[in-house]
Amino acid sequence: MEKRKKSYSTHVLAIPYLSQGHINPLLQLCKRLVSKGLKATFAITIFISNSIHHHHHPPQSNSSLQFDTISDGCDQAGFPQAGSVQDYLARLEAAGSQTLAELIRKYGSSDNSIDCIIYDAYLPWALDVAKQFGLAGATFFTQPCAVDYIYYYVHHGLLKLPVESSPVSIPGLPLLELQDMPSFIYVHGSYPAYFELVLNQFSNVDKADYVLVNTFYQLEAQVVDSMSKLVSPLMTIGPTIPSSYLDNQLENDNDYGFDLYYLDPSACTNWLSTKPKGSVVYVSFGSMADLGEEQMEELAWGLLESNFYFLWVVRDSEKEKLPTKFKQETLGKGLLVGWCS
Repeated sequence: MEKRKKSYSTHVLAIPYLSQGHINPLLQLCKRLVSKGLKATFAITIFISNSIHHHHHPPQSNSSLQFDTISDGCDQAGFPQAGSVQDYLARLEAAGSQTLAELIRKYGSSDNSIDCIIYDAYLPWALDVAKQFGLAGATFFTQPCAVDYIYYYVHHGLLKLPVESSPVSIPGLPLLELQDMPSFIYVHGSYPAYFELVLNQFSNVDKADYVLVNTFYQLEAQVVDSMSKLVSPLMTIGPTIPSSYLDNQLENDNDYGFDLYYLDPSACTNWLSTKPKGSVVYVSFGSMADLGEEQMEELAWGLLESNFYFLWVVRDSEKEKLPTKFKQETLGKGLLVGWCS
């Protein structure tokens, strides 16, 4: 593959995991890289590209930030096109690997050849593709607790790293046990596909050229210093939020990025504006959790009897699990919304 002479130093291709909480942090990182003089391409799926809702395109000053697409094997309808979570993840790896390779070849035949792939840790196959083309690979852990996860897996022998011995303990952290992990990990069989997804993010982390974690050094300095001896180079690059809410180094940067769901903030903001400051409990289990009917019922009545106002994000697929007449019971005290950002 013949490479043409570049007009800039480095071109980064970023591949996020395709969920709301994973897309925007990596997008924020890309904006920062662009501000430092790098060129960045942000690759989303064909389906998301055709259907996504976003506030606006990046400012013209970020002309080096561009967008492209790969396929998740569900180009027509996205995730619902797959038969199950396992089926979707299999399609994503197969089609994603193929179309990522095609994307690298496309840029390789131009003066925009790719130098480095930054990929969400949930997509370890992206590193395999990067190495096929001799590119640097940087794994990006979206969760701020990723350093803790890495420590847990190393300590319990679930993650093999090229070190002489595993640590007994890490300064700044207690000895983490199974019950300290999220429920989809320690409750066996509760979310088998997501358990495998979380475990696989460490499958080839020792082969990555860089490990990027969405936290900041001052928050957990001892832990980062200790883990850097096991996972190297480990870099803290967070918090990945718009510059306007952090340091104002990027002019007029107050946009979080893409919205995978249609948002009408007025319903929430109008309701919240009528409540005293600090009086509302916010409840959301994200886009993956699947609570049982008994759990939903306990949570619902618990919120109602808490004597607090509450804003509860309940996905459309979960609303049928709510107790009968719960909406009527909560009038004035609680607000149920399909999505809140």
